[in-house]
Amino acid sequence: MTETTDAAGPIIDLDITDVAHGGVFVGRHEGRVVFVPDTIPGERVRVRLDADAAADGDTRRFWRAEVLEVLDAAPARRPHIWRAADVDTAPEDRPGGADFGHIALDEQRALKLRVLQDALARIGRLDVPASLITATEAAGGADEPEREDAGWRTRVSLHVDAAGRVGPFAARSHRVIEVDDLPLAVPGIAQVAAGLGAAAEGRIDLVQPADGRVRVLGRPDARPRGQKKTLDPAREVVVERAGGRDFRVDAGGFWQVHRLAADALTTVLARELAGAGLDPDGWHLDLYGGVGLFAATLADAAGSGARVTSVEADARATEHAGTNLAQWLGARAETARVDRWVAQLAARASDAERERLSRGVVVLDPPRAGARAAVVRGIAALNPAAVVYIACDPVALARDMATFRDEGYEAAGVQGIDLFPHSHHVEAVTTLIRTGGRR
Repeated sequence: MTETTDAAGPIIDLDITDVAHGGVFVGRHEGRVVFVPDTIPGERVRVRLDADAAADGDTRRFWRAEVLEVLDAAPARRPHIWRAADVDTAPEDRPGGADFGHIALDEQRALKLRVLQDALARIGRLDVPASLITATEAAGGADEPEREDAGWRTRVSLHVDAAGRVGPFAARSHRVIEVDDLPLAVPGIAQVAAGLGAAAEGRIDLVQPADGRVRVLGRPDARPRGQKKTLDPAREVVVERAGGRDFRVDAGGFWQVHRLAADALTTVLARELAGAGLDPDGWHLDLYGGVGLFAATLADAAGSGARVTSVEADARATEHAGTNLAQWLGARAETARVDRWVAQLAARASDAERERLSRGVVVLDPPRAGARAAVVRGIAALNPAAVVYIACDPVALARDMATFRDEGYEAAGVQGIDLFPHSHHVEAVTTLIRTGGRR
């Protein structure tokens, strides 16, 4: 069609050719890349470009667009898992959080694997094979596969605007959208969310720990004037379970979101540690350790007397980690920023400690931005025998793996795990072995 324009921006027809990191897809218009959500490679769609596209003097390398209509659907297109987010809803009214919800599950996973493989090759310049398994497969078949696609979120954040509306944000915005359902949430949370009334402007977190009771954690932007400070319900200590063990964690603290994620990741980690040839006499580290979930797996694999140190910046999480790791005599939890702690250890470790570190394994589970070069080089300076890296962002993983490679650590492969069905997010685990050949 001939390009037209409405008040919000130019409207064009576009062929979608690929997927990109971040839940968007790729088309090209007049030689320029266009990033578009809510579509699938192989589709032809009618889109509205952002308002500045094609304006005089616009020299950007890419544009962004929103799908208005699917002209030629891909075979993998399905009715959206979340009716409110389907393509027949106006783009500005589609809630975020399920950006692959219009795609058949098998195709979702193929696309996630493609993004992971592309990041490794293009960002990391790594020739490393990658594969992807489901949460059920990672956890050892502990659930029925047909229950994987919905009802998996044990933690949901909703928002409250100035008018008292409660709901998720619209995709790629901070505008609250009222919705009738939350299909990705576990049933208990979905039921409680449906009954929420007016609340103070800010955020409401819904949490369902292992005991099955949903906690409603109000997080207003400001406490009303004159209201006394009360005990924060987010600091209630709840119990989660993984690998047959109990873990204390604050109701508002970090725990894996998918109901199978903790079991899936600890199962995969235990397998990776076995493959790394864990030395019980080494000094093993769990960095960004939270409440000790992975440190427990590490300590269990290394033996009750092995030296295991978990490092976490959040003091409350570290306090819980100390309790959660109490059964292992050689395990301890320290509160510190990982970058500073690693740098100090590299500068101050005795010869005996360095020798023990060189026989140890580092488990690394950084935030979405990754560990970054300084931390990676600090870990490499400790010279551990192996590093098991657990990542929630493929691009950050690829960058850090490239730095590890330059420091003399190589990976044989990367295992992707689909812990976030109907979203673009993917978890990945890899083991890097010391080769000694710094570049």
